[in-house]
Amino acid sequence: MAAQGTPATVLLTKRRIGYTTHRYDVPAGVPHYGAEVAAALGVPPERLFKSLVVEVDGTLAVAVVPVSAELDLKALAAALGGKRAALADRAVAERATGYVRGGISPLGQRRRLPTVVDSSALDFPTVYVSAGRRGLQLELAPADLVHLTDATTSPLATT
Repeated sequence: MAAQGTPATVLLTKRRIGYTTHRYDVPAGVPHYGAEVAAALGVPPERLFKSLVVEVDGTLAVAVVPVSAELDLKALAAALGGKRAALADRAVAERATGYVRGGISPLGQRRRLPTVVDSSALDFPTVYVSAGRRGLQLELAPADLVHLTDATTSPLATT
């Protein structure tokens, strides 16, 4: 599957981690993009996770939460031992990860950032995350996602 050519798929192939890629066609600017992607793939939105680059007390980090939920910034700050968290500027997020918004994968980022995965991911045999480009998702075991990102898990999602 390395032929997909994203840093995320290259990492998974190199580490011999099982995964499946899924293509979809959803315009980038649609409202509720994540829900539209889940519908296009025919998966519950609770199994499709978005990667959000945040600043916690001035340090960049990544929060991985279901597209069906919002990120609880206070819970994220607490999970990382900080006081305040805010979404990072789009250009900062793209520069730090090497990916464009709408295609930021938690895997294979340019800089390894502290990562927290919402604990609900562990409720599923597999979860979906961006493969590193719009129109392409990865399906993999949540334990592999946590291991490869050196993440902690914590309740981060609010509905």
